[in-house]
Amino acid sequence: MADSTKLNKEIFNVEVENHELLKLAYDAYLANSRSSHAKTLKRGEVRGGGKKPWKQKGTGRARFGSTRNPIWRHGGVAFGRTGEENFTKKIAKSSKKLAVREALSLKNSEKAVFVSELNVSGKTKDMLKILTDLKLADKAVLIVVSEKSDELLRSTNNLENVLLIRATYLNVFDILNADAIVFEPKALKDAEAWLLETSKTEGKEK
Repeated sequence: MADSTKLNKEIFNVEVENHELLKLAYDAYLANSRSSHAKTLKRGEVRGGGKKPWKQKGTGRARFGSTRNPIWRHGGVAFGRTGEENFTKKIAKSSKKLAVREALSLKNSEKAVFVSELNVSGKTKDMLKILTDLKLADKAVLIVVSEKSDELLRSTNNLENVLLIRATYLNVFDILNADAIVFEPKALKDAEAWLLETSKTEGKEK
């Protein structure tokens, strides 16, 4: 576990009064990651159906102009997906950063935040040794770095439960889904600068 003196209380000791903001940020991450490729065919896009199935009057049956009517089998789809849906959810930058601070505070309260040097040569066994020393080898670990070097990427690519992320790309989804979070010392400073930037600016404006 990280020494409490190394962790900024404004980031790792934020009081979470309710989980509304955390849920909003979590849902926004999922929504913004959602693609819109599915598309259904409308009545005018389905092949066939050009001929009127039977005459308008005199048959005793309901009137139909095409076998591609949405209520017919093999017909078009009414109000279906167009492939142009926009699922994104907007959340203010200040709210997003506050949600990240709250998520990190929850993890810190669970004693799941660690600070460690990541000296690796690019081999998986190097990273595995670091995680083993921290007793995290069998856990889902989020490793936060300042920059994704080739050595760090190669050392984590084959570790199924390890996710490598830059400090300025921290998000509620990855934080809450991790069993533990390991910060590189420089990444910890980057995270502090990024997460406290808004509040400091607002303070100056006041």
